[in-house]
Order: sequence, then structure tokens, then C-alpha cells
Amino acid sequence: MPFPSDTTPDTVVFDLIDREVERQCTGLQLIASENFTSPAVMRAVGSALTNKYAEGYPGKRYYGGNAIVDDIESIAIERVKALFGADHANVQPHSGANANMCAYQAILNPGDTVLGLSLDHGGHLTHGSPVNASGKLYHFVAYKVTPGDERIDMDQVRELALEHRPKLIVAGTTSYPRRLDPEPFKAIADEVGALLMFDAAHIAGLIAGGVHPNPVPYADIVTFTTHKTLRGPRGGCILSTAEHAAAIDKAVFPGWQGGPLEHVIAGKAVAFHEAAQPSFGEYAKQIVVNASALAEALVQQGFRLVSGGTDIHLMVVDLRPFDADLTGKEAQAVLDLAGITLNKNSIPDDPRSPFVTSGVRIGTPSVTTQGMKEPEMAQIAALIARALRHRTDEAELAAVKADVAALCGRFPAY
Repeated sequence: MPFPSDTTPDTVVFDLIDREVERQCTGLQLIASENFTSPAVMRAVGSALTNKYAEGYPGKRYYGGNAIVDDIESIAIERVKALFGADHANVQPHSGANANMCAYQAILNPGDTVLGLSLDHGGHLTHGSPVNASGKLYHFVAYKVTPGDERIDMDQVRELALEHRPKLIVAGTTSYPRRLDPEPFKAIADEVGALLMFDAAHIAGLIAGGVHPNPVPYADIVTFTTHKTLRGPRGGCILSTAEHAAAIDKAVFPGWQGGPLEHVIAGKAVAFHEAAQPSFGEYAKQIVVNASALAEALVQQGFRLVSGGTDIHLMVVDLRPFDADLTGKEAQAVLDLAGITLNKNSIPDDPRSPFVTSGVRIGTPSVTTQGMKEPEMAQIAALIARALRHRTDEAELAAVKADVAALCGRFPAY
């Protein structure tokens, strides 16, 4: 049976895709967990590899015809091991959340105690949120940032570890704007006899680019996403010591997943190659420089930054000093109208609900990929403030959107 004729194309879906490309390229993409991936990565993800079923691992598949995808997956494994200096890698997780759950299954039993950062203080759903499977399957104890400087207090982490004697300590964040040094976590884990897992989902690209400490020499397991700062396809990855290699592989398949997405794994292999180039280190450095510049410019516009600033690619902005009545939910919606995309985000001890919030999260990976630098960060801060100050003025929001499009036109993503 032939494919549908070109005379009856699916114009509905492809017109929407064209509109999404236009939205991405004419607006400011400031969501910290997003990036523009390369045409080479997209070519791999959109390849004929999507047709291939490959349950199992290279050399140990449950289907025939896998000689070529075995080579591709093996290349991805070797490249990521070299990139981070790891003993073992599993490139099959479909997402960072899957990677985390697979890691837990590999080393924990249901009910085991785990220490992780609280969701409302910058952690992830899979770090023990009661609405997530991690919080349902395991006994998570949460550490938090301090009320004063809004940073993780390693003395508090140590006290909780000594009190609860967790089997695993999870280091990692999704909306914590400061550098996360793995060495103190390792010292605490060793003191209480715990394993250490480092969730590097957000900062994997910064690690690969040499602007953030590498947790691999310290952690038993490192999980991360291959998009975000790493700028690859959407997906996950697990690195581990040789000791945990077999358990990790069994947890991914057949524990949590079936057939791997070999077209996405090909995209990961391409992204790992790109991240190994010297230019990627310059890119990672510029991400951090841009974040610092944007943070400083936002403060000048009257916003307050959680923890006073940022060391990495993202910042969490407390909107209340700028406008006590402005919520994160409203700010996100207003900025969408102005062509500026970001996400509402709770601040530590937020008096508003997670669905409303008092803050927003802003990241610089995408605009850095476009080639923007410090001067553009000042422009972005001014555009954000202008839109929010005039959030009920449709004409002014339209004018901001036009200025945003003009700025993006100078820095085309593709």
C-alpha cells in the first residue's frame, strides 16, 4: 500500500509546525530548560532510524537487523563517556525523569530513605515530590535553601543525613541559580554510608563546556537531559561507575522502558560530538556571562533575584519588589503576548500557590545559541520590564513584541 499522495498533504499539522518555527525565531526564548538544537541533530532525529525496533543493547537485541543501530548507539555511548570521563553510560532514557527513576530502581528498594532538594526550593518532581512516583515509592527527606541567603546549607544537609541515614543522597536542581559543588555532597554521603546521585539535567552543557565542576569523579550515578544547556535532542542519559553498570542497564530495560528511540540516540551521538568541540566551551562560558549580565540588568529594572544573582544559566526572579500585585502566572501570560517566553516559578517559601507563584524563571541558553551577548541582555531586561509595567496596554505590548522581533531578526536561530 503506497504512502498518501502528495496531492493530499497534511497541511493542518505542517502549517502549525511552520507557525511554531516562526514563533521560536521571532520571539525571545528564555525558558531555562529549552534551547535551539542544531540542524545536524534534527536531521538525525528525523531520520529513517525512527523505523527501527531495537529492544535490548548493542550486541544483545531481541530483534534482527540491528547491526547499524548497534554501531550508532555504541558511538553515542563512547562519546558521552569520553565527554564526561565516566566508566559507564546508558543513552536510552527517554527523558531526565525516566533517567532518575531508572537510577533509583537500580540501587534502591521501595521504602528506602533518600535525601533530596525540596521541589518548592528548586528541586525536581523526581526528587521526592509526593505527587510523583519518586515520592510514592521511596521515603524522601527534603533539604531546603536557607531563609537568609536562599542557598543550600551543606551543614543542614549533613545534619539531615546524620539524622535519617539515607541510602541515597540526590544532589541536583531545576530552579536553583547557584553552582552546585559535588565534593561536599560526596563527603557527607561517605560519612553516613550513602550513595550519591547527581542530577545534572540543567547543567550538563556547562559541565561539558568546562564552566561547572564535573560531578562524575564524585558521584556513583550522574543523570542528565541531553537538551537544555547540552543543546542536543530531547532525551536523557545515565552515567555511572562500573560497579552500578549492570544494575543501571537492567533498570532502564526491561525495568522502565521498552524499545529505545534509536533516532533520538543518533541525535544524542551528534550532540555529544558537537559538545566535544572547542567552540562549545566558548558557548558554555557565554551562557554564564549572559546570565550574569541579564541578572544585573533585571535588578536595575527593579526586580529581586532569588539568592541575589546566578552562577549558572538561569535565575529565579521575585516579582514582588517590582510590583506587589504581579504574579508569576500573569507575568508569563503577559510576556507571551509580547513575544517573550519564560515560565512562572515559585520562590522559596512562596506565599502563593505553585499554579500562581510570585516569581518567574529565566534562562540564557537559547539566546546565547542565537549569538546574543551582554548588550542584548540589557535590552532583554528592559523589554521584560516595559511589557510588565504596561501589561494592560495592548498597543504597548504589541510595540514590545515588534521590538522583540526586530532584536531576534538580528540573531536568527536558523
